Amino acid sequence: MIRVKVCGIASAEGFDAAVAAGADWIGFVFFPASPRAVTPAQAAALSARHAGGPRRVGLFVAPRDDDVASALAALPLDVLQLYVDAPRAAALRARFGVPVWRAVGVASPADLPSEAQGADGFVIEPKPPPGATRPGGNAMALDWSLTNGWRAPALWLLAGGLTAENVAAAIRASGATAVDVSSGVERARGAKDAGLIAAFVAAARAA
Repeated sequence: MIRVKVCGIASAEGFDAAVAAGADWIGFVFFPASPRAVTPAQAAALSARHAGGPRRVGLFVAPRDDDVASALAALPLDVLQLYVDAPRAAALRARFGVPVWRAVGVASPADLPSEAQGADGFVIEPKPPPGATRPGGNAMALDWSLTNGWRAPALWLLAGGLTAENVAAAIRASGATAVDVSSGVERARGAKDAGLIAAFVAAARAA
């Protein structure tokens, strides 16, 4: 079954909708420049709305050790999603003992990782466009054919520009078994929509 991560959860509506839809992971963004940013305290309050359910993922961009420590002190995180290089990801995994997913921007097959290098998984997304102020897909879709036939060294999630309307096609074209959505389930920038979340999860699972 296709697994689904709903990232950028910053409201009770979004959190409850992701839980109700049966998402596998919920992502909290600990990056102040993001319109979806939350503090560790805010993430903890949202997470407390439902015990169990989706696993909690904390997204960090070039974090200091103290940034990760503060988040983990506020709430248990099942995964650290990191915008860092491979050695830094391995160091954070060793320091905190939490599985790490490394975000990788891809523009050609040569960008796809061939070795895990200490990571437990990867988030595969387009390279940011020129002038972007944030890493990540920035609502742009990856060329899904790039990953078709790739022998991934670990779990990987397809991200970038996914919506309920295109996720099935993306899964078929890319070979992904897990997908990551954020802006594609929002009614406005940073505002998650319960109906869009439900539709996305259903479309992914039906692919």
